[in-house]
Amino acid sequence: MNKTTESVWDYPRPPRLEPSPRRIRILHAGRTVADSTRALRILETSHPPVYYLPPADLDLSLLTRSNGYGSFCEFKGTAGYWDLAVPGSPAVVQAAWSYSQPTARYAALAGYLAFYASKVDECWVDDELVQPQPGDFYGGWITRDLRGPFKGAPGTRGW
Repeated sequence: MNKTTESVWDYPRPPRLEPSPRRIRILHAGRTVADSTRALRILETSHPPVYYLPPADLDLSLLTRSNGYGSFCEFKGTAGYWDLAVPGSPAVVQAAWSYSQPTARYAALAGYLAFYASKVDECWVDDELVQPQPGDFYGGWITRDLRGPFKGAPGTRGW
């Protein structure tokens, strides 16, 4: 377990991409959507980390590409979105996103998926249930080893 406290204000801009040895799990409607110790994380000033998971560690049978929606990151490029559908449970539209052709600096993210903690039942880092980053735009995961304040709450988009 990571015992070091990190301040999101020490994270760089442009963001740093690094491997994470921590166990990342995502559960929704009683199903394990992801379980990985091979995640990559993005660290950007004022944001809690965003964890990107390799497709081999996801239950891809539960995920389909969202139709007609994408977004653009000045650093990573154009993102596509993914819907999550667990049989017997309502679908979660745009529960995750990915970069199929990220910029050269973030090439390792190609095909990896990141999930909004606010849109699924449970996201875990090691044995800790995470808190979602405030707001509906950013997808960072807040754990007790992070210090903020965190961008995303009303009035913080212009930071």
